[in-house]
Amino acid sequence: MTDVMAVLTRACQEAGLDATGAELIRAGENVLYRLPGAVVARVTRPGQTGAAAKEVRVSRWLQQAGIPVVRVVPGVAQPVQVDGRAVTFWQELPEHHEGTIDQVADILRQIHDLQPPPDLALPALAPFVRLKERITETTVFNAEEREWLLKHLQRLTEQYENLPAGLPKAAVHGDAWGGNIVTTTTGPVVLDLERFAYGHPEWDLASIAVDHFTFGSMTATEWARFCTRYGYDVTEWEGYAVLRDARELRKVTFAAQMATQQPRLNSQARYRLACIRGEQGPRPWHWTPVP
Repeated sequence: MTDVMAVLTRACQEAGLDATGAELIRAGENVLYRLPGAVVARVTRPGQTGAAAKEVRVSRWLQQAGIPVVRVVPGVAQPVQVDGRAVTFWQELPEHHEGTIDQVADILRQIHDLQPPPDLALPALAPFVRLKERITETTVFNAEEREWLLKHLQRLTEQYENLPAGLPKAAVHGDAWGGNIVTTTTGPVVLDLERFAYGHPEWDLASIAVDHFTFGSMTATEWARFCTRYGYDVTEWEGYAVLRDARELRKVTFAAQMATQQPRLNSQARYRLACIRGEQGPRPWHWTPVP
């Protein structure tokens, strides 16, 4: 993490913020630090400046639209670029936890009802972004397993390009779940805008469905309540299985990516692969969360 800290320090200097005593919050796709003054710094992987700039635009747009969202630190030109990485600075939330079923359904409905203005420049939804790189770069799977994953990715890509008609395309969160739509003492807040895009709203809904049908982390009663609250059951759509499989593949490759950095996660990555290859019986599969 030494190089990330160096990037953070330089970015803070440029932004006029204090990096003294920066506290690591999480190291995953991005690295998050808590800074003095209730500021959270988000350091991307190299080459993600465009995505970071989009997050800033989306935060401001959602705020103007009346949707509660995490806010950037005012008065700072963002993102700050250092050595190919992008750093953004956000106002830290008060104590919070996963949003309720009703809150997640309501917020997604509100987002999907929005029509993004052209100057927001939302990218097209890209369900398979970075998956090929994750598969080819991982050291957790052998050559045969990587080849199977690449063929599976190709099949899903082709199926995605021929999805049946569904809900009208809209703004989508891109990584919807209760951990990204949290609740505070004052109500829900939308987090993690990295995958925000324009496309099939079913992508967000499939993410919630996977929590129930694939992972068993949501009860049947909760799932029924979500569908009623949102007003649509995505599993009744003919294209659902494609989005479900894409979601599962993302989670397999993310575990593999993290296991390359943290070998203790090897067994979880391999278990996830075995599941989607049909070697661990039918869903639900109870995967252990990966940092």
